Amino acid sequence: MKVFLSSISIYPLLAMELKIIVFNVIVSLLENKTIEVSDETPLIGEGGLLDSMKLVELSLKLEDAATDLGFEFDWTSDAAMSRSRGMFRTAGALAAEFIAQSER
Repeated sequence: MKVFLSSISIYPLLAMELKIIVFNVIVSLLENKTIEVSDETPLIGEGGLLDSMKLVELSLKLEDAATDLGFEFDWTSDAAMSRSRGMFRTAGALAAEFIAQSER
């Protein structure tokens, strides 16, 4: 049986790889490397892992990663900077936005 590559969806694999990249960058910025990052891990606000300097550092590292992967990561939009609905709310929200921007 022949399987044509065009008939296989690689999106779930790519999305998971991008999510792992985001989570690894987050962990790389933490002083306590034993913290387990999940979709629900808060990045900013009450209980957030990152202060403002680490947030900028995270954004720049993800911008570099996106460039290496062939897309532009925009972390300066109004939605990104909104604490209530922005992509920096949780690790999962950030990963979802990173993945979404990779598809544009």
